[in-house]
Amino acid sequence: MLDLRQLRYFVAVAEAEHVGRAAERLHISQSPLSRQIAQLEKNLGLTLFERTQQRIRLTSDGRVFLTEARALLRHADRLENLGRRLGRGEEGGLCIGYVADAMHTGILPTALRTLRDQRPGIHVALYDQESAEQFEGLRQRSLDIALVHTPPPEDDPDLDRAALLQDPLLLALPAEHSLAGQEELTPEALDGQQWIAVGDGAQDPAWRDAFVASCVASGFTPDIRLDAADPLTALGLVASGLGLALIQKSMVRGTTDGVAVRELPWYEGSVQLWAAWHRVDLRPVVASFRETVLAGRGAA
Repeated sequence: MLDLRQLRYFVAVAEAEHVGRAAERLHISQSPLSRQIAQLEKNLGLTLFERTQQRIRLTSDGRVFLTEARALLRHADRLENLGRRLGRGEEGGLCIGYVADAMHTGILPTALRTLRDQRPGIHVALYDQESAEQFEGLRQRSLDIALVHTPPPEDDPDLDRAALLQDPLLLALPAEHSLAGQEELTPEALDGQQWIAVGDGAQDPAWRDAFVASCVASGFTPDIRLDAADPLTALGLVASGLGLALIQKSMVRGTTDGVAVRELPWYEGSVQLWAAWHRVDLRPVVASFRETVLAGRGAA
């Protein structure tokens, strides 16, 4: 059986890549820390680290094990918190997974305000995670509801889903750009312009190709000069005159100074938001919050 303390020690050493620094962070001495790591490797029959006189590094097996160890420790922490709340007679609180757009569009903040009014004492834990990790959290019951860009399959045996909104993409361009004064823009006018692509390659490596494909399908080819991980960063780059970007409508309501915004009726791209949850409701508070979230669909 895995020892959670040994797993925490392993994660600390893996992140520090140095036993001494990890020991300081854990407030223990180096020798017992090294012994615990060695014992973990022995119990697993696995070499987790490559050791030299200068440094300690994860093996390829160690990197795979680290990912799973972090997930298990997160789940253990949530389970412990749940047990403590139940022991105090509370409803158990809510663990909510979300993507950033659930915040930007107001869907999640609005639902949380309603929850606070209905149950002012309930504890809520929020986890900013990619969709796959949220789905795993739902299956393990460490998450109660997930707000994601891509829904689980319709025939998923464990998870159910519902569409919340489609947030249309608008064109953001520098206010001083030669196209900024035109009310109607054609695909030909955007062809070859300098662009800022918006997306998180760390979570979805294919996002850039999908963006280019959507542009080409609409009749123009972007000259991508910069990648931005999020819409706010992209708006700042547009304001600096560094290119054009497609930004969801909910993010350009209070447009940044130096940015002009135009609708593109011929471009059908949008950011989608879905709610997902386990098909088996264990607690009334989960079902109630789910209905609150669904009540706000389309409110971007």
